Amino acid sequence: MAAGATGSPLYAWRFDSGRICLDLVATSEPAPGGPGTLEGSGQLARWLVGAGLLPPGTPLADVDGRWAGRFAELRECVTALVRAELDGRRAEAALERVNAFAAGAPPGIRAVRSADGRLVRALSSAPECSALLAAVARDAVELLTDPAARARLRQCEGDNCHRVYLDTSRGRRRRWCSSEVCGNRERVARHRRRAAAVSRA
Repeated sequence: MAAGATGSPLYAWRFDSGRICLDLVATSEPAPGGPGTLEGSGQLARWLVGAGLLPPGTPLADVDGRWAGRFAELRECVTALVRAELDGRRAEAALERVNAFAAGAPPGIRAVRSADGRLVRALSSAPECSALLAAVARDAVELLTDPAARARLRQCEGDNCHRVYLDTSRGRRRRWCSSEVCGNRERVARHRRRAAAVSRA
């Protein structure tokens, strides 16, 4: 999974959930100070590149509102499955849809020479919506059928944060989706509470 350039205005989304399917789930809520939730074709195109599903420079003229709608549907189904797993429930209708998305073939890739002679990744053919959906859905299937990975699913403990991530930390003690974002917010809030307590004393 490629890391997105989170400092760029083109990539206000974060790609640090640990799995590409969880990064898709994280787009269900607008990023603070950033774009919305992939409903626009331009936003989806940028997310696909930022998530590493499409190599930079891939022509994206075919990405349209229909693509955005299908990715929104997959996101809803993966979200339902992940939440059900965390809560010890079942989400059979969502499971059927994710399996249907995963049944397609993911995009073909090949190695090509860049202008400076380095080998870089490119698609074997023009990007297709169903192939990209299959890549994300297969990632969800692999995650949820792997007992070790499934046991590392965590809900962020940050206030008002609903992100789910894969805890790969030593000792599995990670509390936040991001120490720099939610972790920092909690540290700032804790400092303010202590300062307020001192001022009242």
